[in-house]
Amino acid sequence: MSREDYPRPDLVRKQWQNLNGKWAFAFDDARQGLSLGWQRGEGDMNQTINVPFAYQAKLSGIGDRTPHDHVWYRRHFTVDHGEDERVLLHFGAVDYAASVFVNGQMVIQHESGETPFQVDVTAYLTGGQNLLAVLADDPHADETIPRGKQTWEERPRSIWYTNTTGIWQTVWLEVVPATYLTGVRFTPQYDQGAVTIDAALNQLPEQAAIEYRITFKGELVAEGRVTATARHMQWGVDLLQNHIFRSNFHWAGWSWTPEHPNLFEVALTVGKDSVASYFGMRKLSTAHGMVYLNNRPYYQKLVLDQGYWPDGGLTAPTDEAFKKDIMLAKAMGFNGCRKHQKVEDPRFLYWADHLGYLVWGECASAPVFNHDAVRRSMHEWDEIIARDYNHPSIAVWTPLNESWGVPNIQFDRQQQHFAQALYHEIHSLDQTRLVSGNDGWSQVETDLCTIHDYGHGEDDEPEAQAAFRQRLATPDNLLAAMPSDKRIFADGFSWQGQPMLLTECGGVSFEPGDAGGWGYTVVSSPQAYLKALERIVSAIYASPVLWGFCYTQLTDVEQEMNGLLTFDRAPKVAAAEIKKILDAYHPESVVSPAK
Repeated sequence: MSREDYPRPDLVRKQWQNLNGKWAFAFDDARQGLSLGWQRGEGDMNQTINVPFAYQAKLSGIGDRTPHDHVWYRRHFTVDHGEDERVLLHFGAVDYAASVFVNGQMVIQHESGETPFQVDVTAYLTGGQNLLAVLADDPHADETIPRGKQTWEERPRSIWYTNTTGIWQTVWLEVVPATYLTGVRFTPQYDQGAVTIDAALNQLPEQAAIEYRITFKGELVAEGRVTATARHMQWGVDLLQNHIFRSNFHWAGWSWTPEHPNLFEVALTVGKDSVASYFGMRKLSTAHGMVYLNNRPYYQKLVLDQGYWPDGGLTAPTDEAFKKDIMLAKAMGFNGCRKHQKVEDPRFLYWADHLGYLVWGECASAPVFNHDAVRRSMHEWDEIIARDYNHPSIAVWTPLNESWGVPNIQFDRQQQHFAQALYHEIHSLDQTRLVSGNDGWSQVETDLCTIHDYGHGEDDEPEAQAAFRQRLATPDNLLAAMPSDKRIFADGFSWQGQPMLLTECGGVSFEPGDAGGWGYTVVSSPQAYLKALERIVSAIYASPVLWGFCYTQLTDVEQEMNGLLTFDRAPKVAAAEIKKILDAYHPESVVSPAK
């Protein structure tokens, strides 16, 4: 099994070559591979690995959970290209730092375990077979590296899961003409019925022009030609130029929502380069203590999604697995997810865009706070937004979670400055989405007041259940609560009327059979499971101030058994029964007019 799907779905070219599959592989604990000439094809790399699965995953063909700080990959490839064409080498993600060699020469180094990088390798190629080698460094003792939920030990435990080292997303080649598009961004101007297009070229030849063609469900909406006066171009396109689309510019006409995931198809051409892309027309905003989608109140019913698979670890076994997760969540009544401590594969976002599924984007946190951790996090967010800007499904960015990596943010002004800097950096790069500054508690600047609360009681704890309902009853009660003994806002900051959401709750564990593991609340039967879920959700829906929730969690993950689904995606109870509970309130919020 290997991943054969197109890895960059928002900028598609026909001419590409997948390099996933069998590679030579070796651990390099003594870090001697360079001196042994492994980058030049010398020496014996004594294992084989199935890329893009990390060596810790069963699907890699190795399945060794022992931490190794340095690992090597090597394979040969051939590529056909014309005299005036360029060959680009792409990596979806390599955890954590990568040094890439082509025919023995280093062509690029990249640091960041969750974001893509590319390099023009044309000058390093030979006419026949070429050698590609990769050294991945993932020093487990370095706590400034953003790890998220990855354990630093040999075995997962508690809320920490199997670690990931090396290549874990697709490796691929792309042949492009001498002048080509290096990137494109679509910014919907929802209220104006227009879109702003930003396009970047690798170079600016004389008389260069960019042609665009925008269609909606096969019907032409707009087309034109823009003369390129700089390598980075920006222009606006009026999408309401014909009567049909002007008269249908409303909630379900051609806006993007989870219920109506309408998308515009785009073809862009510059010289001999042609790419295909898409975008959705949607707007996110807040007012009157509510979240608005396309100028209408929208209640978010999210599920926490860790993005792990039993045999693939952080790497989905197939593209279909992404689609299946979203379809299962929607069948249970959720309209989105909070991707937790992980920058997910772009293929997941492709399916969220096309199936209609809100996504809260998050990245892995570093365990500690210092200069290196700050530098790495800021760099990572720059690359995250550059990669994912075009996906209409992404509604919220979550740069920090529960003060991970900023343990003293409640009172430490330096750590507060860092959280504020992330908030402002993200907004400076992306004005189309909301930002949850430090999800859970000890918040500084934020667009949303997000609270984590698992203290909703068990079947035999009526007082705890009543206290949970009482905490959710008013803004003052929510702000006075101390989840995990933490204040909702950090010292010097206060609630400014932002929409309030319960972004972690639930965690009910029902283990079919003798599966072991743990959960926040444990029940013993499917009936008790549904009863607990209904009790939690009804308490949330009884709150007149909450404008959404995120239930923990979509699936079991290794020893954490509080999923709605088992780790291999088997439902623990019928999806229709869960949907009945989730549909008990707020279905009208999707279509009700703003007040």
